[in-house]
Amino acid sequence: MPYTRQVVERGSSHSFVAKARPPTVTMPRIKALTTGSIPGFIDVVMNLNSPALLEDNLIWQAKTAGKKLVFYGDDTWVRLFPKHFMEYDGTTSFFVSDYTEVDNNVTRHLDSTLKRDDWDILILHYLGLDHIGHISGPYSSLIQPKLMEMDDILKKIHSALISKESEGSLPYLLVLCGDHGMSETGSHGGSSEPEVNTPLVLISPAFKRKGGMEKPGVVEQVDLTPTLALGLGLPISQNSVGRVIPSVLEETSLRDQLRFLHLNGHQLSCLLKDSMTDYEKEVGFEQFRVAEKAHGNWMKLYLEGNTSEVLTNMGKKVLKQYLEALAAMSAALSKQLGKYDMYSMIAGMVFVFQLLLVLLLAMPEALSGAAAVDLPILSALLSLPFYLLCLLLASVHVLVCTSAESSCYFCSLSWGLVFAAVAFSSAMFCILVSIATRRLPLGSPLRSSEVDWSLSELDVLLLAGTAGHTLSLAASSFVEEEHQTWYFLLNTLCLIVFQDVCRKYFREKRGSGDEEEPILPSKDHHPSAHPKAEIFSEKWLALATPPFTLVCCRLLRSLNQTGVQWAHLPDVGHWLNSSEHKLVLSLLSAFCLVLIYFLVQRRCSWVSKVALALGLLGVYSYRAAVGNVLFPWHHSGRTMSKGTVEARFVYVFVLGILFTGTKDLLRSQIITADAKLKSRGLWEIYSGLVLLVSLLFRAHNLPVLCCCLLIQTLMAQFIWKKLHYDAAQTTIMHYWFGQAFFYFQGNSNNIATVDISVGFVGLESYIEAPAIFLTALSTYAGPLLWACHLVCYLSSERDRSPVAVGHGCYCLALLRSVPTAAYIVLVTGLRYHLFIWSVFSPKLLYESMHLLLTAGVCLFFITMEQSPSSSKS
Repeated sequence: MPYTRQVVERGSSHSFVAKARPPTVTMPRIKALTTGSIPGFIDVVMNLNSPALLEDNLIWQAKTAGKKLVFYGDDTWVRLFPKHFMEYDGTTSFFVSDYTEVDNNVTRHLDSTLKRDDWDILILHYLGLDHIGHISGPYSSLIQPKLMEMDDILKKIHSALISKESEGSLPYLLVLCGDHGMSETGSHGGSSEPEVNTPLVLISPAFKRKGGMEKPGVVEQVDLTPTLALGLGLPISQNSVGRVIPSVLEETSLRDQLRFLHLNGHQLSCLLKDSMTDYEKEVGFEQFRVAEKAHGNWMKLYLEGNTSEVLTNMGKKVLKQYLEALAAMSAALSKQLGKYDMYSMIAGMVFVFQLLLVLLLAMPEALSGAAAVDLPILSALLSLPFYLLCLLLASVHVLVCTSAESSCYFCSLSWGLVFAAVAFSSAMFCILVSIATRRLPLGSPLRSSEVDWSLSELDVLLLAGTAGHTLSLAASSFVEEEHQTWYFLLNTLCLIVFQDVCRKYFREKRGSGDEEEPILPSKDHHPSAHPKAEIFSEKWLALATPPFTLVCCRLLRSLNQTGVQWAHLPDVGHWLNSSEHKLVLSLLSAFCLVLIYFLVQRRCSWVSKVALALGLLGVYSYRAAVGNVLFPWHHSGRTMSKGTVEARFVYVFVLGILFTGTKDLLRSQIITADAKLKSRGLWEIYSGLVLLVSLLFRAHNLPVLCCCLLIQTLMAQFIWKKLHYDAAQTTIMHYWFGQAFFYFQGNSNNIATVDISVGFVGLESYIEAPAIFLTALSTYAGPLLWACHLVCYLSSERDRSPVAVGHGCYCLALLRSVPTAAYIVLVTGLRYHLFIWSVFSPKLLYESMHLLLTAGVCLFFITMEQSPSSSKS
């Protein structure tokens, strides 16, 4: 940006690196810039549909003061500040595939607006640079042209302001800043250095800094709020924790500097009083009182007309005291500002633990031969304790919500929702009591014969590994590097499985002779069929499956670096995405798509096979259209398109395959009780899901999908089926593989690794529902594919256990509920931890979304399992 650099070198500006606090997404950052407060991680969710900002803020203060505001750009501002702007034109910030029109819609207003004199504040929020990061990362060839475009726009604005300077009496102020940074992958939301470091340049003829380039100072992003408020003659926002930037005040008189610092200190001290009970013991508050008294003494001497050097030195000393006090109070407020809604948090924990206890108490029935859980819902709703509990909980709610200092989210809900929550909690408590009394009848101790405590080595590993992972969530380092936990558990699992395979084909084989070999051939058996050769090849394929799985997992670890400590290191994904290796990526993508077809089409009908082949061809065409891979007849000079037509072409075949599978499922449910038809319907739904995931995955991640399908095929054919693992063991293994593949995709517990660009594949404008669905599906593709494969596999093995699907879904629900419930307790206890916002809160969002998706999968497949065949059996 040559013009920007030239302006900075002239000396009429101040440059800073503004530190943003996580979450580094648009809406919380706008709130921080305008209110000076530190938003929470709930704003990540609210970012999708930003409500009006009711908190005291700079925009409201400016409007109240009679200033006329004009805005063009990200429509998040329009939703946060409705009826605040005299004129505005918002553009959606979520359609990240577009990086041209979103900026042109802002720039087209500039010429006419800059010529007018009927506005006081002009706010422009450009989106193109952020969208390029989401599409192709921070090292894209599109970055430099976009920065030059922004430089030209700054030049146009600055030139217009210079021409107006001679007409007006007050100097202008041009603020150039970013709301957040960009990670190594082009996303944002986390707390890494590239995400929290944002540029801040203040340009004004009032600044008389020494010319030349200097190392920019470091300030907090919230410091801009009091600085702008004092510069515009506005009150500082009540909840602002920022402190005025001292270097901006250097050109003003010493009296004005002290006045500005006193106003900022008074606002912070008032906020400190409201936030802490023992505020008087805070070092910053004591320093401010001392500085305030010294300021009063200085003012007396100043008003008496004293102009000696002693007065100047005294004023500088007071200035230093104010700055130290502001820094101390701001730091204390930043740590303690989080006011936790304990009533709503406790209510949420009660709901979660009630559901978890129901799952735990229902375990004997759920894992029995009938796999039917009898919940006494009707008797609970008609019992006297239910109504007494409803009355008690409603009374507690009224008492809490009518207290003087109550500002709970739960209290802001309508009475209908409150009554539903109270009734739900009361009913769950009555059901729990009923199940518990049925499980442990008084006077009849459990018979030891009913419980079999014999556990195999695999059982011990699965239980210890799952419990150990849950306990590890209490440590921030284990949360940051959770992928290491799952990689270790998966490697250990492969070794234990390999031991079981060796035991089956070697030790037990020698002990039992050749029992598996038929003594006499059947009528249609020909001696040339070589059953021994088939058993021999099957044995070696089974023996090779665990080592092959280990090799695949090791290669996938190098594909995408994730976590915190090693995320910055180059990986195979970066190498494949570089422009000089596009041919390699193209060949690899084509090979992966062909392999995906052969792995998936085996259990599909011929119609679905054709649709799958055409859909995968469309996937490659889409990647070629957006410029990720090469097409044989693709011209190099052709401009990159959005691939909308190609993506919709794939969606048609995805819907066709899903429709075919759903039709077979409904036929097996309603018309005929055909287990084979139901199994084929489930596999076709799984195939449609695979096709959709292959479209959403970036080209370099297609090997992850290939390895996922290949490991599933080999494990199902040679491990789970041959070693006769039960439904619970198979479910836990699927769960572990799903968790590992979540991180193989390049995901982490950092919000920045969510690739929101996939939410706009095939869309020409932002549509909230499909965008959220596609983003969630792409993010959790690994766990979802393994969960769906689990149900399909158990359904195809119904001859061994007709209730295996019910067992699998129950175990999967329990595997997700236990760590989520435990983590909610841990986060509540660690709410004042140093890394609560940067580490624990993002993980809680991931856990919540994962639990929601798992519940949806389990409910869908359990509903499909309620068929005539299942009822008869």
